[in-house]
Amino acid sequence: MLTTFNELLAQVPRDSGSLVIMGREGLFSGGFDLKTLAAGDMDKIKKMVQLGYEMLLELYSFDRPIIAGVSGHSIALGLFVTCCADYRIAKAGQYICQANEVRNNMDIPVQIMEILKARVNKKHFYKAAYHSDPYSMEDSIEVGYIDEVVSQDNFENRVIEKAIELSDLPHPFYRNTKHFAQGDVMKKISDAIEKYKELTSP
Repeated sequence: MLTTFNELLAQVPRDSGSLVIMGREGLFSGGFDLKTLAAGDMDKIKKMVQLGYEMLLELYSFDRPIIAGVSGHSIALGLFVTCCADYRIAKAGQYICQANEVRNNMDIPVQIMEILKARVNKKHFYKAAYHSDPYSMEDSIEVGYIDEVVSQDNFENRVIEKAIELSDLPHPFYRNTKHFAQGDVMKKISDAIEKYKELTSP
């Protein structure tokens, strides 16, 4: 799945338009493939995790605006994809955003922590990252996960409307400004991925 996503992402134009990422009804993304994790094949797990990290870097550094249509729960890796987007629109409903790693006996590595630090309101950072607190979509606005919440009836129309609006931002000025602002974080993520590769290589 991640391989396919990364291959498709590589085909998206980098000099015009905008990119929309939207999940299925009720679930934007729940994170890494639990079946792969449960199977315990460490080579497959390492490869999956590496692909996930590389995907996040590609999204965070993407040259054009990314709009996340958060169609439901956004958890773990799914939340970090949400955080990589430039504008995040959530569907109203009984959904949550949660970085649940610590509560599931995992740490949050540098590759992901840097994205959280860049997105999450400092007031909420410790509870969001260290305590794995879940937040409703409405509360996620103040936390920094979400920019706006819209009704279910208007959700897709609003996502498309915002994508069209941001698609007019001129290239390369949008890209340059984004990279000036986020370049330090991009470098930290890239360095951490290279270190992960070194540590997990045969």
